[in-house]
Amino acid sequence: MHPARRFHVTDPAVLRQRVLDHPFAVISAVSDGQPVAAHAPVLPSGGGGPLSLRFHFSVANPVTKALLAGSPALAVFTGPHAYVSPDWYGIDDQVPTWNYISVEAAGLVTRLDDAAMRQLIDDLSDHFESGLAPKPIWKTAKMTPARLEALYRGLVAFELRPERFEGIAKLNQDKPASARAGVIDALDATENGVALAAEMRKMDS
Repeated sequence: MHPARRFHVTDPAVLRQRVLDHPFAVISAVSDGQPVAAHAPVLPSGGGGPLSLRFHFSVANPVTKALLAGSPALAVFTGPHAYVSPDWYGIDDQVPTWNYISVEAAGLVTRLDDAAMRQLIDDLSDHFESGLAPKPIWKTAKMTPARLEALYRGLVAFELRPERFEGIAKLNQDKPASARAGVIDALDATENGVALAAEMRKMDS
């Protein structure tokens, strides 16, 4: 987490929305004294009440072993990000930097029971398939029972209730408005900077 407090984001609603917008997280843990990490799509609980984050890994994943052994977990969600050239500021004596948005959730996890694991698989597919409309939503019912049961046997699902849930929005808040405007215009002209420019505009509005 970036140490500069001006970049920190603590509003739970904002953080939850960023998890929804960028749900593919890196989840890290410690196994036998060594760091391990893996990617997973994460589904946050609905608004209201304590936040929980659900995800799953294969039985063979080293992170699964670590979490089952009691390791705390750190989930990192990365939003829009891009290189920022000092030439874009229009002021002297500047250096390159990287603007980005990210969210961190840390705490202990609980293994979900079989019924909750199956529900998570359905919830994940429903959530992501809904974004593919008008295509009909894929359902596990389309699979043969034997194939589906084999899939379930290879998965372990978890729930993380964060003890720490905070984010970073490093968007040149430490620069004059004119310099930020120059960065926004330059990012808009790059292939991967448009989303980041939009986030900077929202902060300035």
